[in-house]
Amino acid sequence: MDLTDRPRRLRTDGIRPLVSETTLDATDLVAPVFVDATTDERIPIESMPGHERVPLSAAADRVAEIRETGVEAVIVFGIPESKDAEGSRAYAKDGVVQEAVRRITAETDAYVITDVCLCEYTDHGHCGVVEEHAEDDPTLTVENDPTLELLAKTAVSHAEAGADMVAPSSMTDGMVGAIREGLDAAGYSDVPIMSYAAKYESAFYGPFRDAADGAPAFGDRRHYQMDPANAREAMREVALDVEQGADVLMVKPGLPYLDIIRAIREGFDHPVAAYNVSGEYAMLHAAAEKGWLDLEATAHESLLSMKRAGADLIITYFAESVAEQLSADSRM
Repeated sequence: MDLTDRPRRLRTDGIRPLVSETTLDATDLVAPVFVDATTDERIPIESMPGHERVPLSAAADRVAEIRETGVEAVIVFGIPESKDAEGSRAYAKDGVVQEAVRRITAETDAYVITDVCLCEYTDHGHCGVVEEHAEDDPTLTVENDPTLELLAKTAVSHAEAGADMVAPSSMTDGMVGAIREGLDAAGYSDVPIMSYAAKYESAFYGPFRDAADGAPAFGDRRHYQMDPANAREAMREVALDVEQGADVLMVKPGLPYLDIIRAIREGFDHPVAAYNVSGEYAMLHAAAEKGWLDLEATAHESLLSMKRAGADLIITYFAESVAEQLSADSRM
């Protein structure tokens, strides 16, 4: 037996960290924050253990808690006090996200990203202006071009409030170009765009829709979110966003779409983000509660797989717990 090549020589404790090909750091992570304009107290999110909706008065405190773990960036989602057909509270100067951003940037040094979409703000729960009679006809969907105008207004209002980056998530055709044009015209040419460039119509979003109160009141989002069966389409979507001025390219969800992360990493020079979504978080918690999985180990392995696939940054509900564990490991 020829044993001249023994890979196991490099798997012992002393050398293993020295030859590790992929590393995960707290600065790779972005923590989601849910700010709720309808409450004066923190409300636990039952389907997402360890996470809460926080009132505006606690938004900066919540971000400060995250910063203490070593995570430097947050992405802010809002639950407004009222909703209407066009999601007007999404782009209101005194909207929940706008006010939260002002408070967070005034009281912390976190890097603040804002989700730019209308689904949390429309009374029908879709990501834009819906076609007439859409409630009664499942073939009807969101009107593309009228939605672009509202998305651009929303992004500009976030930048005016102090957002460091905006992240459009509606998968509306032309959204990056419309937002880039709107930001530049308003004097915010330095505000980057992280596009949800390959966002799939996934079954892994359930807990988030509970957390953000953004489930569709009728129909679904398959007419504007991507078919989970398609990979080549993702490359076309990403190419369009790059052409329109996207600065960071996101894949959502993360874990079931590692092949898409890898393909984008190999095909484009832009930074790649992965969104480790609520369903991925909830299923690991549920299995851990049954004693079937080690939560800490599987969370770390899941995020590491996204880094290995090519993600430069990861939006994850595990951000704080993983960052704390990484810090503890570094002190050992």
